[in-house]
Amino acid sequence: MTDKKHRHDEPGRRHGARGAQEAPADVAAAETAEVAAEPAETDGAEEEAARLAAERDEYLDHLRRLQAEFENYRKRVRRESDELRLRAGEDVVESLLPVVDNMDRALEAAAKHEEGQLIAGLQLVSGQLNDALAAHGLAEVPTAVGDPFDPTVHEAVMTQPSDDHDEGVVLQVLERGYLLHGRLLRPAKVVVAR
Repeated sequence: MTDKKHRHDEPGRRHGARGAQEAPADVAAAETAEVAAEPAETDGAEEEAARLAAERDEYLDHLRRLQAEFENYRKRVRRESDELRLRAGEDVVESLLPVVDNMDRALEAAAKHEEGQLIAGLQLVSGQLNDALAAHGLAEVPTAVGDPFDPTVHEAVMTQPSDDHDEGVVLQVLERGYLLHGRLLRPAKVVVAR
């Protein structure tokens, strides 16, 4: 019985020994399979890197195009702004041409010594000039003798003592002030009581 048992065990042992010997072969086959799989993974990584590089290049190209478009837009806006400024100047000059014409007529009348016509001509020119400038947004800063001095619209050229007016009151308007579209273009130059 013992012999049978040993014989029975021996084939198991042999089988176990053969199984143990076959295990390294299986491991080698598995490693070979992994090595074979690595190039596929490397190919996948290379494809991913190539895809990312192409995507990066596409974004970079898009960014460069946007930058060029923005630079062109900025140049166009600057050019249009300059043209608009020139056109605005043309409009003002054109509106003043009738004033120049009437000033020439007034000077012709002065040469003939017709004082009545000279005064009427100058009044006409002054009215036309004021109307033309008002049409372009010019308005006079309302300033009169006796008004309180306002440093936001007045420029005190000098101060004088006054018996008739309180301190800080406009005594004389030397040069009228003007607003252009509601913004101060030039302050009124005044003499102020001290």
